[in-house]
Amino acid sequence: MQAKELIRRVEEMALPLCEQNGVSLWDVEFEKEGGVQLLTITVDRDEGVNIDQCEAISRAIDPMLDAKEFDSLPSYTLCVSSAGLERKLKKPAHFEKFLGATVEVRFYRPIDGAKAVQGTLASYDNGSITLSHDGATRIYEPKDVAVCHLVADI
Repeated sequence: MQAKELIRRVEEMALPLCEQNGVSLWDVEFEKEGGVQLLTITVDRDEGVNIDQCEAISRAIDPMLDAKEFDSLPSYTLCVSSAGLERKLKKPAHFEKFLGATVEVRFYRPIDGAKAVQGTLASYDNGSITLSHDGATRIYEPKDVAVCHLVADI
């Protein structure tokens, strides 16, 4: 099973489980980290996510992932966690929810000598991220952006 298909299937299975536990599905990732494959289901809730909600989703989805369709997967670790304060923004809905928030954009290669920049998320259009910073506005194209995440305002 390809990673994109795996993510799509896990999203389908996790969505009703998230709803049953009072959280929304933020993201699903399947990636190698430090030599270990991780299947990460990230959830969110305006009031915050608690450990019991994560545990309930993990316990419910774990046996579902034992289905024959997942037999071809390499060994992996299942993680269910909160999106957190400095969550990654990946989907259009993520960016829409946080327009006006402070974000950090990290680049694949330096732009104007910087590997990352922080600013106010002004807009998001088809992968292009517009940031306002120090009175200037700049658009960053999808081909340049490695990751965008919220900056905690603590």
